[in-house]
Amino acid sequence: MTAIDPASAAAEEREARRTRIFSRITKADRWFQVLGLSWLTPLLKAAAGDNPRAQVSEIWRLLGVPLLAIAAFLTLWGTLAPTVQTSLGAVPGPAQVWEQAVNLHEDAQAKAASKAKFEDQVAKLNERRIEQGREPVERAYTGSPSYYQQIWTSIKTVFFGFLIASVIAIPLGIAAGLSPTANAALNPIIQIFKPVSPLAWLPIVTMVVSAVYVTNDGLFSKSFLNSAITVTLCSLWPTLINTSLGVASIDKDLVNVSKVLKMNTWTKITKLVLPSALPLIFTGLRLSLGVGWMVLIAAEMLAQNPGLGKFVWDEFQNGSSQSLAKIMVAVFTIGIIGFLLDRLMYAIQSLFTFSNHR
Repeated sequence: MTAIDPASAAAEEREARRTRIFSRITKADRWFQVLGLSWLTPLLKAAAGDNPRAQVSEIWRLLGVPLLAIAAFLTLWGTLAPTVQTSLGAVPGPAQVWEQAVNLHEDAQAKAASKAKFEDQVAKLNERRIEQGREPVERAYTGSPSYYQQIWTSIKTVFFGFLIASVIAIPLGIAAGLSPTANAALNPIIQIFKPVSPLAWLPIVTMVVSAVYVTNDGLFSKSFLNSAITVTLCSLWPTLINTSLGVASIDKDLVNVSKVLKMNTWTKITKLVLPSALPLIFTGLRLSLGVGWMVLIAAEMLAQNPGLGKFVWDEFQNGSSQSLAKIMVAVFTIGIIGFLLDRLMYAIQSLFTFSNHR
């Protein structure tokens, strides 16, 4: 019976543990990429002892270079901003913009506290009225929305418009990809309406909604519908085009197999078409959501509908010494939210496809 060398067994155990660690890091890397944190992978690999010199080089490329570029941008901005004079004063630098971001946060907290106090007072008033045998009153808080409330309004609006666009675009894209006749019918419409600006759609949408949606007690406000439908009309085209392209590019052998198996249309779409076309469909969805977010801000500014676009326009009209810095806070907010929306769609794509596109 051969004796087991303790040193060899310990070495094998260390190697097995090391292999398990690297396997977990590899699995986690997919989600790091989804979240925009791909620099964590080489950091963890270096900590686990996998060629630290090579991993440091990778960390520098993925994290060091972007941070250096951001630092250079902030330095250049802070240096050049005071030299540019506008009607609202000098262009604010990073410090002034950060100050206004803090002010907007504190203002949002104060407004939330004010609203909570108002609702508490109304609740106590109604308790007394009920005790006296009188009907309770309904009083709505009339204070101006906070910065965070305007952000939330824009996010709700863009998702509503995006969902409507997806419900319309995906079935039409599938039809266009499967049928040359449907593609011939839809192509002229796509080519004509795809380049139309939201600024052209908005007046038409506003008039149609005002004529059709005549109630003031409906589930949605007219301003919300105006913005959401404008987002729909401008954002459905990337999804429609990419869905059609994805369906049309399905391997012809698979199509022939579906004919041999005599699949009905529904089975063919759910079992063959959609799984094969999902990567391009999600590419279209990501593009549509990005387009919708840009369109929404323009629509809110033009129509003065609640949201970030209206906030920007109101600050521009306000013309105070702090307005330009607040506008720049909104610009960074819009950009960050746009990035997060894209990451969200990529995360959903990663759950349903094996695509590595980012």
